[in-house]
Amino acid sequence: MSADLIKVTYRIETAGDPAAMAANIASDQSTGTFTELPGETEAVRARCAARVLSVTALPDLDQPSLPNTGATGPVKRADAVIAYPLDAVGTDIAALMTITIGGVFAIRGVTGIRVMDIDLPEAWSCHPGPQFGVEGSRRLMGVQEGPMIASIIKPSLGLLPDETAEVVRQLCEAGVDFIKDDEKLMSPAYSPLEARVKAIMPVIEDHQQRTGKKVMYAFGISSADPDQMMRNHDIVTAHGGNAAVININSVGYGGMSFLRKRSALCLHAHRNGWDILTRHPALGMEFRAYQKIWRLLGVDQFQINGIQAKYWEPDDSFVASFKAVREPIFSDADRPLPVVCSGQWGGQAYETYQRTGKTLDLMYLGGGGIHGHPMGLASGVRAIRQAWDAAAAETPLATYAATHPELRAALDKWGPV
Repeated sequence: MSADLIKVTYRIETAGDPAAMAANIASDQSTGTFTELPGETEAVRARCAARVLSVTALPDLDQPSLPNTGATGPVKRADAVIAYPLDAVGTDIAALMTITIGGVFAIRGVTGIRVMDIDLPEAWSCHPGPQFGVEGSRRLMGVQEGPMIASIIKPSLGLLPDETAEVVRQLCEAGVDFIKDDEKLMSPAYSPLEARVKAIMPVIEDHQQRTGKKVMYAFGISSADPDQMMRNHDIVTAHGGNAAVININSVGYGGMSFLRKRSALCLHAHRNGWDILTRHPALGMEFRAYQKIWRLLGVDQFQINGIQAKYWEPDDSFVASFKAVREPIFSDADRPLPVVCSGQWGGQAYETYQRTGKTLDLMYLGGGGIHGHPMGLASGVRAIRQAWDAAAAETPLATYAATHPELRAALDKWGPV
């Protein structure tokens, strides 16, 4: 029977009894409502009612996390696991989000509620998952081992197509494995997607002809219109491209599903907008729960910030995100490539290596940390490679930098870590 259950872990905060609140959520999100119903028979409940599997108490809080709840504190907290019958939800993502997640935030009496995890039964392996993932990304980039060193077009906005192509040429010559459009760059008037593709792909192909290496370039093809997104996809493939940046929250579950079923591109996910769902610690979703859905929908590469990121996210949160995308849902084939990003310049490589299980199965994405290097763009790439060589050898960066001037210059400008 457990194989036919969808289990969701909620962190409940309430002035009342968390166990009673969990029971209320299970009822309200399945067969029940605010009053007894003559049609809610034992047979109906057996078929479709959610039930509470466990309630684990957590330390109380002096004050409620959310305003306007009528509670003054102290408030109680607990992690509750609620099981939903597969027969009641099925394997549709819209049904899952509606039944197990969407409605819980409207429950009266909570002063905080957060989705911590989702445990899906084997029936959910029906979703396509990554088309390329870790191994496919390595194959397309021609990187058999070690981290995949990547960069972003900078400035993020404003460059004309031929100006962008010149930056691409410099990055290819500097030895990167991957380049991407910034997530904010899709098809603006000054750099329409088709014009940008036509300017960039000859540079990629020329570099491949001269060196044998095809640098992966991910073009921003996102659109709220799935048909337009597919037209964008087709422009990239028609000119020999093999990757795309997808703003997953902007295109939505349906858009991502539509694209993945038809896509020939390696799909690089940018999660902008996720912070809305997670930044309040007593509300929203943990990345551990959030990322499972996008992986099932077909994300090949997943941006997850990094150590000492330029944004708000603490290092512990990044480490948890990294570990989450590395864990199989149903098999190793559904693991995307973790993309370490956000203010990375090489100085974070050692700690990243140590805290992520000493794995080199990752993409390390430098924007300003490459383009802003004091010795130039090529030295920025070399400095990051040197930092990862030091990390893999477990040599302190300062020691390695003594004989590697590019890393030394980066440490002098942005360090110490």
